[in-house]
Amino acid sequence: MAEFIWLIPFFPALGFIINTSLGSRTSRSFVSWVACLAIFFSFLASLAVFLQFLEMPAAARIFETDLYNWIASGEFRVPIGFRLDTLSVIMCLVVTGVGFLIHVYSIGYMHDDPGFKRFFIYMNLFVFMMLLLVTGNNLLLMFVGWEGVGLCSYLLIGFWYEKDSASTAGKKAFIVNRIGDFGFLLGIFLLFVSLGAEGVWTLNFGEIQNSAHLLNGNAVTLITLLFFVGAVGKSAQIPLYVWLPDAMEGPTPVSSLIHAATMVTAGVYMIARLNFLYSMAPETMIIVALIGLLTAFFAASIGFAQYDIKKVLAYSTISQLGFMFVAMGVGAYAAGIFHLMTHAFFKGLLFLGAGSVMHAMSGELDLRNMGGLRKKIPVTYWTFFIACLAISGIPGLSGFFSKDEILWKAFSTGHTLIWLLAAVTAGMTAFYMFRLFFTIFHGECRASAEVKHHIHESPKVMTIPLTILAFLSLVGGYVGIPALLGGNNAIEHFLAPIFGPAAPASTTAGGFDLIPAAWASTTAAAGHDTSLEMTLMVASVMIALFGITLAFILYVKRPELPGRFAAAFSRLYRTVNNKYFVDEFYEMLFVRGTLKAGALLLKVVDNGMIEGAVNGLAVVVERAGGRLRRLETGYVQEYALAIILGAVIVIGYLVVIPMF
Repeated sequence: MAEFIWLIPFFPALGFIINTSLGSRTSRSFVSWVACLAIFFSFLASLAVFLQFLEMPAAARIFETDLYNWIASGEFRVPIGFRLDTLSVIMCLVVTGVGFLIHVYSIGYMHDDPGFKRFFIYMNLFVFMMLLLVTGNNLLLMFVGWEGVGLCSYLLIGFWYEKDSASTAGKKAFIVNRIGDFGFLLGIFLLFVSLGAEGVWTLNFGEIQNSAHLLNGNAVTLITLLFFVGAVGKSAQIPLYVWLPDAMEGPTPVSSLIHAATMVTAGVYMIARLNFLYSMAPETMIIVALIGLLTAFFAASIGFAQYDIKKVLAYSTISQLGFMFVAMGVGAYAAGIFHLMTHAFFKGLLFLGAGSVMHAMSGELDLRNMGGLRKKIPVTYWTFFIACLAISGIPGLSGFFSKDEILWKAFSTGHTLIWLLAAVTAGMTAFYMFRLFFTIFHGECRASAEVKHHIHESPKVMTIPLTILAFLSLVGGYVGIPALLGGNNAIEHFLAPIFGPAAPASTTAGGFDLIPAAWASTTAAAGHDTSLEMTLMVASVMIALFGITLAFILYVKRPELPGRFAAAFSRLYRTVNNKYFVDEFYEMLFVRGTLKAGALLLKVVDNGMIEGAVNGLAVVVERAGGRLRRLETGYVQEYALAIILGAVIVIGYLVVIPMF
C-alpha cells in the first residue's frame, strides 16, 4: 500500500478534473455519479490501509512515499510526499466516509438548483484539499491543503453569490481565516529557522519530531502559539470564531461538510500532528485548554437564544470544537481525535437532518415557525433524536464515550476547574440541543397553511445517509469503551504510536511562569481511582439529563415559560440573542477602524506622499525640459558660437590650471 497511498487524495482530484472538463457537456446524473464515486473510491483506499494496519505491529503502522521533489536547494528539499499513519488514516476515513454520505445526500437536496454541477465540482475540490492537508508528509504541503480548504470554503459559503448575505459571509470566512493563517505561516518560518540554526533544514514531520529536542523552551512555546493562532482561525475559536455562524449562508450539505468532517477539524488535527512540540510547551497547552473551555462555554450560552435552526447547530459546532481543544490542552490527544470522529457522525447527521426539515418546510429556518413535525417526517425525527442524544452524552451513544473520556482526562490530570466548567457546558449542550429538538418536532405546528400543506418526508437519497449516520452515532463510540466499562479503549491503543503516554504538564518552561499555581496541572498521577471515575461519569450523565429535562419542561410541558423569562430578563435575553454584540464590536473596532485607517493612508501616504513625490518629480522634469528647450533654437550660427565658446573654455582651463 505504501506505493499507492497517493490514490486517497487522487480520486477526489480526478473527480474535480473530469467534471470541470466535461461537466458543461454532460448531464446532472453524470456529474453526481463522478463526484460521489470519486469520494467512495477514496474511502475504499483509506479503508484498505486501515485494514492492513490492523494486521501489522503497532510500531510498523506508517506508510510514507515521496512522488517527486517539489523544492530543492542544497541539503533542503520539500517533496510532494504522503504519509499515512494511525492518525491520518482515521482522519481519511472520517473525511471520505462522512463526505461520501454528504455527497449522496446532496443529489436530492441540490436537485433543482441551477448551480448543481458547479456545486459538486467545488465539493470534490474541497475533499481533495482536506485529504491533502491530512496526508501530506511535510508542513508546506499541509499548508497548501490548509489554504485550499479556506479557498473552497469561500466558494461554497458564497455559493449562492447572488445574495448579498452569502457573498458577504464567504468574504468574511476568507478574511478571518487569513488572520489565523498568517500565524500558521509565521510558525512554519520560525520552526524552519530554529531547526536550521541547529543544522537541520527540514519541514518533514518525522524529521521535525526526531530533531525537536534541539529546540529551546522559549522557541517551542512561541512556535506552538503561532501554530495555535492558525488553529483558532480554522477551527473557529475565540476570538476568530465569528465567521462560522455566517457560514450557514451556504447550502446545508456545505454546512455539514465544513462543520462535521473537514475544515473546522483541521486545527485540531494540526495540533495532534504536532503533539510532540505541544508536549514540550506546557504554557501553550494550558492556553489551548483555556481558550477551548472558554469557547465551549461561550458558544453554548449563545445557543440558548437563537432561532435559526442552522445557527444553533453552528454555535454547537464551535462549542464542540472547544471540547476538542480542551482535550488537546490537557494532553489527551487520543480523546480529542476520538471526539472529532464521533462529532463527525452526530454533527453531520444534525446538519443533514436540519436540511431535511428545511426540505419539508419549504426552506423555513426560523424555529418559531416550526413544531409538530414528529409524525409527518418520522425518519428525520428519529435520526435527529439519536443525534441529539449522542451530542448530549447519553450513555450507550457515541458522544457519551468521547465526551466522558475528555472530562476524565481533564480531571485525572489535575485540571479540576476545567473539568467542572466542561461538565457544566456539557449540560448546557444537552439543554439547547433538546430545545431545538422539541421546538421542531413537538407541540403545535406554527407554520403557515401553505407550508403545512407541503410538509413531507425527504426522498430516500436523503434519508438513507441520515440512517447510516444515525447508526454510526449509535455505535461509533464503542471503539473507545473505557476499562471502567469493560472495554480497552481500542482507539487510544490504535493511536498510541503517534501520541504515546501523555507528557507531564507543568506551569513553567523556558523561564516563564504564565499560569497561577492554583490552575496548575498535576499530571504526575496517582493510581487510577475506578470509583472516582465512575462517580464523575454518573455526575456528567446526571448533568446532561438535567439539561434535557429542563428543555422538556420549558418547551413541551410549559412552553409559555421561556417567553416570561425573556420578558423578565429582557436585557440579558437581548444580549445573548444578539450574540453578546461581538459582531457589532468587531464591526466598529476592526472593520470601520480599518476603513478609516485606509482612508487616512489614502489621503496622507498615497495621495500626499507617493503621488506628491511622483507628480512633483514630473513637474521638475517638465520645467527643466522647458528651460532646456529654449537653448534648442535651430540656428546653426548659435550652435557654432556655443561650440567656439566651449572650446575657448576648455583651452583656457588647460592653459590656466598648470600655472597654479
